[in-house]
Amino acid sequence: MEIMMDFTPYIGLAVVLYAIRQTRRVSNRFIPIIAVLLGIGFSLWENGLNPDAVITGLKYALLGIGTVAGIKYFLEKKEKDTVQK
Repeated sequence: MEIMMDFTPYIGLAVVLYAIRQTRRVSNRFIPIIAVLLGIGFSLWENGLNPDAVITGLKYALLGIGTVAGIKYFLEKKEKDTVQK
């Protein structure tokens, strides 16, 4: 059950980042910056002000960005395959 508690923050961040990406109000080039700010902010709120919290926030941000990119490329490939058929 502890593994779920470790992944919950980054999955939440990935959902928020994907929602921001889908609104198209924010340029895609700013999504990594937003991810870093949200990841570090959440980690500082969760763990308090210490260096480990900053590293954990960066980890959340990188995992969230990777998840959003993976979903994006999966959906684009699926859409491309359906158009070609």
